[in-house]
Amino acid sequence: MRKSLLAALAAVVVVTGCASVRDSRLNPFNWFGRSEKAAAVAAEPVRDEGRVPVAQVTELFVEPTVGGAIIRAKGLPPTQGWYAAELIQEEVEKPGELVFRFVLKQPAAAVSGTPMSREVTVATFVSDFKLEGVRTITVTGSDNARTTRRR
Repeated sequence: MRKSLLAALAAVVVVTGCASVRDSRLNPFNWFGRSEKAAAVAAEPVRDEGRVPVAQVTELFVEPTVGGAIIRAKGLPPTQGWYAAELIQEEVEKPGELVFRFVLKQPAAAVSGTPMSREVTVATFVSDFKLEGVRTITVTGSDNARTTRRR
């Protein structure tokens, strides 16, 4: 009876400690919060492969993974069929900031459609080494940008 009571008490103590870890900075799932709208940054068209910035960046997520994080963004081009999407890292002067430009290639035939049918999702992996000291991650398009900050 005593052993089971002690085991139950120990389990309760351990489980209550999980709440503090869940909300702490040590938990990788708490590294970056929700994204928010940011001012668009004027950028010249990408010269390589004829790609241009996406019209709107609608979502931005930073998902922790082993050895770093996956930066995933969803964009909304003006028509359907855009392809060859990529997040290209920009050079920034501010320390602690990563900026990516969401670029893609225009289709030969432009077909309009619903916003859901035009969505394009792109992701890139960033190592823990590159994330060290980073407080802000921004993904820019031609009309807007989205930013997420470390909690």
